[in-house]
Amino acid sequence: MSAPETAAADTMVLLAIGTKKGLWLAASEDREHWTLSDPHFLILEASSVAIDTRNGAPRVLAGLLDWHWGPTVVTSDDLGATWTDPEQGAIKFPPDTGAALERVWHLRPDAASRPGIVWAGAEPHSLWRSEDGGETFKLNRGLWDHPQRASWEPGGGGPCLHTVDPDPDSEQIHIAASAAGVYRSDDGGATWEPANRGIAAGFLPGEEPEYGQCVHRIARDAEQPGRLYAQNHGGVYRSDDAGGTWVSIADGLPGDFGFTFLTHPRIGGTGWVIPMAADIDRIPAGARVSVYKTEDGGDTWTENHAGLPDKDFNTILRDASAVDDHPESTGVYFGTRAGEVFASADEGATFTRVAHRLPDVLSVRAAVVPKTALPQGSAKYVPQFPEE
Repeated sequence: MSAPETAAADTMVLLAIGTKKGLWLAASEDREHWTLSDPHFLILEASSVAIDTRNGAPRVLAGLLDWHWGPTVVTSDDLGATWTDPEQGAIKFPPDTGAALERVWHLRPDAASRPGIVWAGAEPHSLWRSEDGGETFKLNRGLWDHPQRASWEPGGGGPCLHTVDPDPDSEQIHIAASAAGVYRSDDGGATWEPANRGIAAGFLPGEEPEYGQCVHRIARDAEQPGRLYAQNHGGVYRSDDAGGTWVSIADGLPGDFGFTFLTHPRIGGTGWVIPMAADIDRIPAGARVSVYKTEDGGDTWTENHAGLPDKDFNTILRDASAVDDHPESTGVYFGTRAGEVFASADEGATFTRVAHRLPDVLSVRAAVVPKTALPQGSAKYVPQFPEE
């Protein structure tokens, strides 16, 4: 066997699924047949999830919202058998801010060259950095104290910082927040500048603003330095200068609204979006769930629909999609507000269902991990109706 085939034979794919009520872990050796764990934290909202594979054994992180005790981040190093929950909470605003944490929207392990560093985006608009793998976090004061932050407006989901994208090869970091737009730091987060030129804000009067856009997601190209992609509140964009300017790449899509943009972990110019209908509807374009793929940086798009519902009236939320880093072919994953989770083992060409009738899916993450014990309580997923 070749090196990639050997690596694939010794691994499985781990899927973390955060929902409105509970967290599930799924595992598969072929990405078509899945085992699904019993639910973890069934009474709690799992707003965000992440899988950190930088230290060999996978660490699962979850941003939980407990309606009595409040939000926090928990971690597991044994696939959900046990969880670490800091007594004082993993994220806590300093007293001088006068703020209180409302929700952890996004968790992002940094590059392999920066082990231990994990980023979190939260509500109210705030960025947090951990140096111990997500057990404790410190507020990024450069962004919190930015003079423009006080005038950022909440998006439809609240005042959330929902995307953190560190450049693996430099100190550059991009974040996206609703409704503030894209901000860039070139010094590891010490200072920040808006990076929204060319992104529309049709819901605001007057000329295009410097900031205040409702950017729903950003993603970094695997090979082209400085190339980023954005899914906006109306509009799909590409930047070739690290967010200095943006151009539309929505031509060829059935709609330019949506919440997700995924990029290939190794191949430049390759990415996926799930177009939604107009702002008010917020359902798949034409009520037909399809994943559109580009291999040329958004110049052209190809619809991928095999295995997906012909009619679906549920939204795919911004954190509820992911890709894996499988050595043979990248997997593509997403979940819906109807509690369905879909997986593709062939870069989005065809999909199979991982699970359904879960609560609203809020966050999905996938990772290739060594073959170890299956997540606690795992059982083969069996459709509830024979015809499914």
